[in-house]
Amino acid sequence: MEFDIAGFCKETAGILRLIGWGITLIKVAIPVLIIVIGTLDFGKAVVGSDEKDIKKAAGGLGRRVVAGLAIFFIPSIIMWLFGLITVYQASSEGFVTCKTCILTPWKCTANVDSAY
Repeated sequence: MEFDIAGFCKETAGILRLIGWGITLIKVAIPVLIIVIGTLDFGKAVVGSDEKDIKKAAGGLGRRVVAGLAIFFIPSIIMWLFGLITVYQASSEGFVTCKTCILTPWKCTANVDSAY
């Protein structure tokens, strides 16, 4: 029995869309949290006037920015890697449905109403 990616993506479009909205929320919330936490850390360091604390705050902000960028781009990188696999390219219509519902849930229209 062969797995049908087109059928799977169309049948689970509602769930994939919900996952896509969750990913989108995370992709927006992480940069906001980085800015808020980084501002608070630098504010504390500047008020304390300790150069060691300022350097420590800068290093922490750098690590947070790298983590935020990784979280922002991981879903797109994973979907790109799946696009390279020939099995997914064979049924590109189904894969495009999965990709659309996960990466841009506001554009996902495939079988969404019947999923509930």
